[in-house]
Amino acid sequence: MSFWEWTWSFIWWSFEVFVFVAAIFLIITIFADLFRDHNLAVGWKVLWVLFLIFFPILGALVYIIARGRGMAERYNARQVQAAPEDDSYRPQASKSPADDIASAKALLDSGAISQGEFNALKSKALGNEYYG
Repeated sequence: MSFWEWTWSFIWWSFEVFVFVAAIFLIITIFADLFRDHNLAVGWKVLWVLFLIFFPILGALVYIIARGRGMAERYNARQVQAAPEDDSYRPQASKSPADDIASAKALLDSGAISQGEFNALKSKALGNEYYG
């Protein structure tokens, strides 16, 4: 086998692997959407599963054409619903830099932070970089 035959054979094999993995990913995504859809009756879910098992590529294309818009809407609804849960651990930002400086001043007066730390917090609240 010459170098070019081997090279094109390897490129073709890589393409086949890519298409196979993409098809598997698509089928898994469709199964996930199918079982997350609470509005679809169980009988229809069974028919879709059988269709996807026996005719995977045709079944995936028909599913995307028939239910693609609803699939996107369900995905977007899950993302919107999950967003507050993801952001719940973040501390809430204060309303103004003056609030940040006032809270830093209270910490300085109580002795919880040093003058240098107060200067750094004040500079950060004002949107500046502090190096001292």
